Amino acid sequence: MDYLIVIVLVAMSGLFSGLTLGLLSLDKTELERKISLGSKRAKKVYAVRKKGNLLLCTLLLGNVAVNSTLAIFLGNIASGVIAGIAATGLIVVFGEIIPQATFSRYALTVGAKTAWLVKIFIFILFPVCFPIAWVLDKVLGAELTTIYSKTELMKIIEEHEGSTDSDLDEDEHRIVKGALSFSDETAEQVMTPRTVLYAIQSDVKIDKKLMNQISRKGFTRIPIYTKRLDDVIGVLYVKDLIGLTKPVTAEELCRKDTLEVKEAMTLDDLLNLFIKSKKHLALVRDEYDGLSGIVTLEDVLEEIVRREIIDETDKVSDMQKLALKKAKK
Repeated sequence: MDYLIVIVLVAMSGLFSGLTLGLLSLDKTELERKISLGSKRAKKVYAVRKKGNLLLCTLLLGNVAVNSTLAIFLGNIASGVIAGIAATGLIVVFGEIIPQATFSRYALTVGAKTAWLVKIFIFILFPVCFPIAWVLDKVLGAELTTIYSKTELMKIIEEHEGSTDSDLDEDEHRIVKGALSFSDETAEQVMTPRTVLYAIQSDVKIDKKLMNQISRKGFTRIPIYTKRLDDVIGVLYVKDLIGLTKPVTAEELCRKDTLEVKEAMTLDDLLNLFIKSKKHLALVRDEYDGLSGIVTLEDVLEEIVRREIIDETDKVSDMQKLALKKAKK
């Protein structure tokens, strides 16, 4: 009978020890997120995990009580030294190492299956554990929510990228990382520099020859300037050339409600500005109000998807590389 009781006590010790490590290792915020995604296991575990200090007191008190009782029963079976060695070995191996190693790996699964049992323990030990848990809640306050920094989220995505268990594919990894990092970049970093900018002077007549040149360039929006490139007065939309029957100047046909931004504007602010203004092109100005280049909605999207977006009319895939090549020449 004593041996049977010892086996039961060792099993109980392992259960309390494993549940302590397993359940308390589950973050409340993560469980709430899983519940919102429809996880039934997370819902079962959250019912006992939401009051962390009460759960901690219950499991630790149960573990200490079981281990103390185990030592007493082993003392009845064997002498003091042998009982001490046996109790230590049984508790360490079967009451700590094996259950904690198992529960830490399968915390959510085991926690969901044993949640009903934990509720019984909480109910039985409630008169003793509740006052202690109440004091801890008042002194320590609520559990801190786990908030990941942008760098940590990037690292998590990288870890998923190298895992065969992740259900994110290569494109999703790339786009998520781009979405997390594009707000650190500025308009200056993605713009088309003025040295390779195609623009038309305002007094130039848009005739058949110029229209053929515009067609070869393949741009859909073209800045229009007066005497200097810094003095942009509007943007010519190539679609406005459809149905044009007589030559007109570029100034007459261009739209003068231009969008201007500073070089230091971050891409997330720029994206919001594009959406709000319903425009796809902005002039980029330097600190002296000179024209540095132009930036488009496509430039911002390319930084998010981390790919050059090339359409059937594009002649150059990367205008900044072209500008650097031109500068070296």
